[in-house]
Amino acid sequence: MSSARGSEPVTHVQVGFAGLGAMGRGMARNLHKAGMLRAVWNRTRARADELAAELGVAAATSPAALARECDVIVLCVAADADVLAVVDALLAGLRAGALVIDCSTVSADTAREAAHRLAAKGGEFLDAPVSGGVEGARDGTLAIMAGGTESAFARAQPVLQAMGRTVTHFGPSGYGQAAKATNQILCAGVIQAVAEAMAFAKSQGLPLPQLIETLGKGAGSSWYFVNRAPNVVRDAFPAGFRVRLHEKDLKICRDMAAQFGVELPVVEATLAQYRELIAQGHGDEDISVLFRLKDALFAAAAAQSSGNSPGTA
Repeated sequence: MSSARGSEPVTHVQVGFAGLGAMGRGMARNLHKAGMLRAVWNRTRARADELAAELGVAAATSPAALARECDVIVLCVAADADVLAVVDALLAGLRAGALVIDCSTVSADTAREAAHRLAAKGGEFLDAPVSGGVEGARDGTLAIMAGGTESAFARAQPVLQAMGRTVTHFGPSGYGQAAKATNQILCAGVIQAVAEAMAFAKSQGLPLPQLIETLGKGAGSSWYFVNRAPNVVRDAFPAGFRVRLHEKDLKICRDMAAQFGVELPVVEATLAQYRELIAQGHGDEDISVLFRLKDALFAAAAAQSSGNSPGTA
């Protein structure tokens, strides 16, 4: 089941937002635009205070305090342990029948465990990871993949539509995270192809800005190519999606595939290359920095060819 984005602000839902990183801030701002945001919380208090002052909402002192203020709480944190820790902290202040929507990227098992813990306290849970980068979070155009009960998904509609353009319910708890894991495998393949293609194009001496403009309208194009290949031209890779975070996500994918006794070559190759990038100090740069490893292949080949040239000492 999918839903179209609504056009009218919904003001009767009181939403709290926990986790104000690069994605969370944009998502919280869109909830505020829709008239739903009541309070925010972040582990680093200064970040919550700053956004609360900007938007004119409350900065909760704890997840429990956030839960006491709100009917719906949206999470967007970094890792599995963070999700379960915040869920446990919410329980102390949870309103009867409250809905927790988790937009983090974690394992399907973690989503099911969070749902179990909330159900024991009379709450509902929806795993609703997102895709679309910081641009999608900013513009409210995210793709949102939901797992949970039909009732939780129906209740979440105004909130999800304020943050995303495409909202799809895939099944019970954990199915949203399974869909997101699928997305992260696709991303791994795309970044590998774009990095290799751009390194190849550079080796051929092609004018890269014109190439991106042209191929961006061709059959091989993608959102990632159009929005991230320009990083190669600028030789700068500011974090839209950090290497460390995609590494974390691909480890989740690897573990889920391992339950079937399967290794996925694209996942394994990308993880190995991410380890190399992190060792080189690029872990907090955008995943498009993978280009550096592909470009280095051509540089090494050129150096070897030069070293083997006749007359070389």
